[in-house]
Amino acid sequence: MNRKNILPALVAGALLLCGCGKRADTAAPIPGGPSKVRVGYIGITCEAPIFCAVEKGFFREEGLEPELVKCEWSQYKDVLALGGFDITHHLVMYFLKPIEQGLDVKFTAGIHRGCLRVQAAVNGSVRTIKDLRGKRIGVPGMGTPPFIFANRVLGANGIDAKKEIGWRVFPAGELGLALEKGEVDAIADSEPIGTLLIAGGKVRNVADQAVDAPYKDEYCCAVIVNGKFLADNPKAAAAATRALLKGAKWVEANPAAAARLSVEKKYLASNPELNTVAISHLRYVPSVSGAEKAVKSAAAEMKIAGMLSPSTDVEDLAKRAFARLDGVTDEWLQNLQVEKVAGGQVPPDENVRLAAELAAQHGPFTVSSCCAPAAQAAR
Repeated sequence: MNRKNILPALVAGALLLCGCGKRADTAAPIPGGPSKVRVGYIGITCEAPIFCAVEKGFFREEGLEPELVKCEWSQYKDVLALGGFDITHHLVMYFLKPIEQGLDVKFTAGIHRGCLRVQAAVNGSVRTIKDLRGKRIGVPGMGTPPFIFANRVLGANGIDAKKEIGWRVFPAGELGLALEKGEVDAIADSEPIGTLLIAGGKVRNVADQAVDAPYKDEYCCAVIVNGKFLADNPKAAAAATRALLKGAKWVEANPAAAARLSVEKKYLASNPELNTVAISHLRYVPSVSGAEKAVKSAAAEMKIAGMLSPSTDVEDLAKRAFARLDGVTDEWLQNLQVEKVAGGQVPPDENVRLAAELAAQHGPFTVSSCCAPAAQAAR
């Protein structure tokens, strides 16, 4: 992107200075590359693979010493592009528009699926996406991942989200209350809020990224690397990507343990039970080819919805946005084995039961939502 002043660079430097660094034991350097990698994070539920990759030593296994750099949502894309950190995993849809505009970052592999939903009141008239024409939809913010997902499904169903939808912004934790009070006809949200509202009997799913085609097979979050770091250090970028993919496989095998680790190590402000609810709804089944397909499908629907330029060549954008790395393949992932720890799994349907109990007992509850920071669980 064109930058007319040095403010973004100053922001990046400031965030580096105040970033949260957690250093591992010294690792054997990668030949011809750095032994240290800076990993960005915000402190939200779906970043569990980052936390597990650090705590379980997956970066060290790859010859890297990780340094965590904590950032805010508002600067996250710029700080990555400007070199404030080297790698992270984040939402594909969140980065596609900036990449279209020239942001120098690359996706390298898919981490997980299924964190976004569009929901309507159980007793309301909205039952399908087509029922939303002319209606009001509540979102946690314009341009947020739930907003982008809602725009995609609307556009795919022939609804002009700019002209035929009334958008209303509410704090993430108040979306359910806004729906209950009739201030909106539907809401777009993320985990764990969607699960809590379902468990409380307040809403029905109108579109669910975890189960509805074509979204259920699409990776919402993928590993993303600073372009210059990748160009200068391809081996380190590949090693760091593998560490994060190992983290994702470990989370899928041990979701309850991953939820506890994230909270107990103070990577995010939640509690282990509620964090387990959120993580258990997601599918951490990493894939290289799956991420490449997700970039293409998300770009195509974002263009239809008017969120990308009408002149954008989707195939060209997908090629610019994705990089295949040596040693990072689906075959490697299929053969990768991770431990399964005792008590690390979630029994079938326990997440819904747990969500219902928490909603009934606590009402408003501070959580770290998958796609919005420090949200409150719906009342």
